[in-house]
Amino acid sequence: MSRVGKHPVPIPAGVTIDLKGQHLKAKGKRGELQFTVHDDVSIAREGDALVFKPRTETRRARMQWGTARNMVSNVVRGVSDGFTINLEINGVGYRAQADAKMLKMQLGFSHDVEIPIPAGIQIKAVKPTEIEISGADRQRVGQIAAEIRGLRPPEPYKGKGIKYSTETIRRKEGKKK
Repeated sequence: MSRVGKHPVPIPAGVTIDLKGQHLKAKGKRGELQFTVHDDVSIAREGDALVFKPRTETRRARMQWGTARNMVSNVVRGVSDGFTINLEINGVGYRAQADAKMLKMQLGFSHDVEIPIPAGIQIKAVKPTEIEISGADRQRVGQIAAEIRGLRPPEPYKGKGIKYSTETIRRKEGKKK
């Protein structure tokens, strides 16, 4: 069994951590995020790192130990570097364009699909067939990317649709005579 929780979370330069009890606030160049650590886990600052320990030896406390460590690691990394997900659009006539408040896409429907860009998230159309979603909160960036992909998921016969840039689509053979 892995022990993710025993590894301390380093605090990079330029990030300030405010720790009050179980509540953590992190502030960096990419914004400000906060997280409340579960009561079964104790959090302490030792030098330039955050250390986690389970309060009891129960199964739930050990599960929350690793979860809390990774969640805080995501908060610290988000305010310092941020998270980015790239999407690719495949298909004839499929394209996207982004401005400050809206992402407009042509996905083969009878109408254009418009998605409002939420605060704290940046969406860029690098090319007409590539979308870059970035922000400090890992969960929100992933959720927006999943919602955009869900508009036209890739299909296995022609490969048309929206896919993650790291994703590979298993192609199927069509009907034979």
